[in-house]
Amino acid sequence: MKPIVTTLLFLCAVCSLATPAQAVLHLDITSGNVEPLPIAITNLASPDANTAQLGHDITEVVSADLERSGLFRPIEQSAFIEKITSGDAIPRFPDWRQINAQALVTGSITANADGKIKVAFRLWDVLGENQMAGKEFNSTDVNWRRVAHLMADEIYKRITGEDGYFDSRIVYVAESGNRKHRTKRLAIMDQDGENHKFLTDGSQLVLTPRFSPNSQEILYMSYAGRQPRVYLRDLQTGQEESLGSFQGMSFAPRFSYDGNRVVMSIARGGSTQIYSMDLRGRGLHQLTNTPGIINTSPSYSPDGSKIVFNSDRGGSQQLYVMDASGGNVNRISFGEGKYATPVWSPRGDLIAFTKIHGGQFYIGVMHTDGSGERTLSQSYLEEGPTWSPNGRVLMFYRQSRSGATKLYSVDITGRNLRQAVTPMDASDPAWSPRLGK
Repeated sequence: MKPIVTTLLFLCAVCSLATPAQAVLHLDITSGNVEPLPIAITNLASPDANTAQLGHDITEVVSADLERSGLFRPIEQSAFIEKITSGDAIPRFPDWRQINAQALVTGSITANADGKIKVAFRLWDVLGENQMAGKEFNSTDVNWRRVAHLMADEIYKRITGEDGYFDSRIVYVAESGNRKHRTKRLAIMDQDGENHKFLTDGSQLVLTPRFSPNSQEILYMSYAGRQPRVYLRDLQTGQEESLGSFQGMSFAPRFSYDGNRVVMSIARGGSTQIYSMDLRGRGLHQLTNTPGIINTSPSYSPDGSKIVFNSDRGGSQQLYVMDASGGNVNRISFGEGKYATPVWSPRGDLIAFTKIHGGQFYIGVMHTDGSGERTLSQSYLEEGPTWSPNGRVLMFYRQSRSGATKLYSVDITGRNLRQAVTPMDASDPAWSPRLGK
């Protein structure tokens, strides 16, 4: 993936416009009910028609990213009073206050002599009448969508104080066919559903794809040769390899956050145990040893010191946390029902899970010690949560009574439940880290 060069932009001429009495524009997203912030996003100013169209397209993607987060309300451009014709101009702030904009985005796009494009934008606090952020991106025109996502990430971060998540991808299992004969293929797309492509042809059943920390590799389970195995696939080259031929069925693989290890389950002899593997030496180490018990769905903590997993060792399926070495096992789920598919947040503060109770499925979160359990979504059947790179949003899949499967996302406050658009049925999503890290 080709890098995009970024440069900070400062406009000192406006620094004196803000007075000490004026509050800094900030959106508190830690509360459970956030009113979307009205934001005006102007088309990028351009000296020629070709880049003008590209600037318009970039603006639309930025607007869509921010609106989809549920935290921003982009104002229709038809309401704009001032027409911005230069990315360097200081806005007429009263004109923007008149349409109730609290934040304003202006910018420009130009074509460089080397054939690349330069995109610059500025984020303005309309009430405070000052510039909050400015950045310049230099890239090829084929990367224009990534430039838009990076712009949206910067705007999101400056206003909320949290990292954005728009410059990221989703890998998932694309499903087609009737309920008895489902074809399942690996597919990948940008987080907004664009740049969609299939990674496998559907000739073999595939399940549970997971991104590496560098976003360039995925782990997944495949039934190639009728033997379920864990495979590692390079997204740039398309090359893949089996992590080994184990005695028993291997499944539910996940990377450690440093990318050096993989944790997975292996079923043999009537029990399912958790193993870790060093990806450099390929040494396999057994972490659980409970005969007749099913231990599965392991997930590392961000610092690599702990693993959360689900197990029926207590008589019903519950969540447990243990040291990465396999010691100090502690149960953390104590609510009614069964718990499954735990995933540690990239922030390290929460664990997401699937809960089954009373004939319904739930997606929820809890603190890493099991306290503060909250359910965020409920339906006939839903499972497989995956975290956005900033730990603020969860994606999962739902299955209807007819058998159709769709991807959904929800904020960790339980707000902004939305269906993610895919060209066919979809399950087992996995969210990548931010690509620009």
